[in-house]
Amino acid sequence: MGMTTPPRTLAEALRARDDESLAGLLRARPDLLNPVPNDITQLATRAGTRASVVRALEHLDRFALQTAEALAVAPDPAPYDTLLSLLTGDGRDDGELHGDAGAAIVDALPGALGTLREQALVWGEDERLHLVRTARELLAPSPQHPSPTGLGPTVAEATAGMSPGRLQEILTAAGLPATHDPVSAVTALAGLFTDRARMGELLDTAPMEALSVLDRLVWGPPYGEVTPNPTPPVKWLRDRGLLLPVSTRTVVLPREAALHLRAGRAHRVPEPRPPVVAAAERDPQAVDSAAAGQAFLSVSTVEELLKSWNGGGPAILRAGGLSVRELKKTAAVLDVSEPVAAFWIELAHAAGLLASDGETDERYAPTPAYDDWTELPAQDRWVRLATAWLAATRTPGLVGGQDAKGRALSTLGPDLDRSAAPEVRHRVLALLAALPPGTAPDPETLLARLRWERPLRGASASAGDTTDLRSRIALWTLNESELLGITGRGALASQSRALLSTGPAEAAAALAPLLPEPLDHVLLQADLTAVAPGPLERPLADMLAAVADIESKGGATVYRFTPGSVRRALDAGQSAADLHAFLAAHSRTPVPQPLSYLIDDVARRHGHLRIGAASSYVRCDDEAVLNEILADKRSAPLRLRRLAPTALAAQIDPASLLEGLRELGYAPAAESADGDVLITRAGARRTPPRAAPVPVPEGPPLPDPTLLGAAVRAIRAGDTAATIVHKDTGPSTPAGALPRTTSAETLVTVQAAAMTGSAIWIGYVNAEGAASQRVIAPVRVEGGYVTAYDHTADEVRTYPLHRITGVAELADDQRT
Repeated sequence: MGMTTPPRTLAEALRARDDESLAGLLRARPDLLNPVPNDITQLATRAGTRASVVRALEHLDRFALQTAEALAVAPDPAPYDTLLSLLTGDGRDDGELHGDAGAAIVDALPGALGTLREQALVWGEDERLHLVRTARELLAPSPQHPSPTGLGPTVAEATAGMSPGRLQEILTAAGLPATHDPVSAVTALAGLFTDRARMGELLDTAPMEALSVLDRLVWGPPYGEVTPNPTPPVKWLRDRGLLLPVSTRTVVLPREAALHLRAGRAHRVPEPRPPVVAAAERDPQAVDSAAAGQAFLSVSTVEELLKSWNGGGPAILRAGGLSVRELKKTAAVLDVSEPVAAFWIELAHAAGLLASDGETDERYAPTPAYDDWTELPAQDRWVRLATAWLAATRTPGLVGGQDAKGRALSTLGPDLDRSAAPEVRHRVLALLAALPPGTAPDPETLLARLRWERPLRGASASAGDTTDLRSRIALWTLNESELLGITGRGALASQSRALLSTGPAEAAAALAPLLPEPLDHVLLQADLTAVAPGPLERPLADMLAAVADIESKGGATVYRFTPGSVRRALDAGQSAADLHAFLAAHSRTPVPQPLSYLIDDVARRHGHLRIGAASSYVRCDDEAVLNEILADKRSAPLRLRRLAPTALAAQIDPASLLEGLRELGYAPAAESADGDVLITRAGARRTPPRAAPVPVPEGPPLPDPTLLGAAVRAIRAGDTAATIVHKDTGPSTPAGALPRTTSAETLVTVQAAAMTGSAIWIGYVNAEGAASQRVIAPVRVEGGYVTAYDHTADEVRTYPLHRITGVAELADDQRT
């Protein structure tokens, strides 16, 4: 569509756009789509609402925002040359930006202006540029909302309400002729401040102290406090209108005077180019290897975390989340700091591997998805963790802080979602991906680049945050990506580049060759330890974890055999012979004699005592053992008494009795009501099937091309509705009669109209049985419904196809 005359309103400017340009606006500002505007006029109105404009301004880069700020202090409308001079200066040698700086602004301004036009923040031709009124109100200076440019109000705004006599006094002091009315007086004073030569002559007569006062105000804030008896320099400025009163104790430097002192520039430092991200070079192979090692460690850490919660994890606080004590305990188990432990816990939750069990005594436990996850190859397990981290809106870095009401933020608790987190993570990694392989960015320059890209989005997303939230999320992203193996030595790894650019399958394929091959053996040592020189195959790792405790981790994992660990394996149903055979089959060294003795000794005593439920009892065929227990003073808290030569009773529950006797050095076994030994197997507690938590979206979702095309057609159809000539009778049927077609004909005609964007007549019977004729422009036909712009009702509606009695095309004289 084209226009022969300049647009007079934003609606006219939008109406002149082609469909692709309208779709670009809706793509850039998806909030305008909910619901689909009825026509261009409604679209323009919605694009000018405060909430929508604020959201659009928050997505501008710094130079586009500076361009909008310059238009906010320029006359409305402003020619392109005026806008350019506000960014580069008015040509004076002492203030104009020369060389690369000025050339960069000249080169970047068309692009910034194009962005503002595309997002409907600016409209009009280059000779008459209009900033939408709401954006001007947000960016223009006022005492309540100081301008980002540091400029104050105009002379006309600052002198509003000033007495005519005071205005004449200012003109006289400034050397201007008296005028007959306040309007001409204000015009004369503004003309003086905008006249380079006359303003220079006036400032040449100013005292040096007065010029110092102006220097303090020129770049903002333009307001200053004065006493009832100001100093001579301030009085000199106030008498000549260079400082105008705002209140009895406040004066302001008017905008025209400030612009002269700034050599015509609205900003002290325009930033047309994004800051360069400084980087240090690394060996790409070393980066990939380091990242792969950390990726394998991240998988092992999450697995170790969930194994420790296999039988039921910690209880959930009443307010939700994990207690500080449980977080410390988990950090000790994982041998990491508490913030790092919070990250691993939140990551497992985001991946759907950890959830609440939903019981009355609510606890955290692994989900059934965890069992499926453990069966995957290591590279696929890592990809699942990395993908969940990229999309998660929960920010573990906030743990330990406070919310808006002063309450502590806990791991897995409420109020940790920050909708900006995924966008910041993706942007940080995109900047890393833009660097050559093997280069690590300098964090400070990276943060400067992010602030340039979204200068208004650095503010906190909630009242509980008081610092630059995006910068904090970016720093957390750098740390978390190193923990997760997304980066190695600060640089983005090859497998991570594949994850970001091509997808999970390619990332897993790139990571697989870099991961160590699982081993099927360990090295047993005489000091009751076993050394795993690398990652172990899953059956071996699971069995070894059941029979020994992990003593240290690193390049090699050291397991220690203790009476308690051996008893744990026996409780799980293993026999001494099974353990001897297992160790002999998987050790590259002979089984040490002390280890064999330990297994045999624990097995000989295991189950010699039997504990069941009376409240509880102890049963043993060896009376001497029971006599020994009764004689031991340490058994007093167990409150034991003899029932028979081979049985003792206790007044505590079986589990407590079992634990108490183990602390005394015995190896009792629990038995069932039938007298059979109870076998305790790990990993039995799982939550019901749980889906991974859904990230909290930041604003409306981005529309797909189908929705954009349908929305544009609906908006165009709404504009067409205003020009349709409505007839008293139907298009091709008797007055009052409904069109009649078969269901197949109705469907074909409606689908054809949706494809061509044309309007049709329909006969429609609503749920109450009332019949009517309508003119609609179908947008989408699916699922037995047609979504269309209803010209009769002047809105977008959805109609069931089975209620449409028939369709008919519009007559030629009824088309626009």
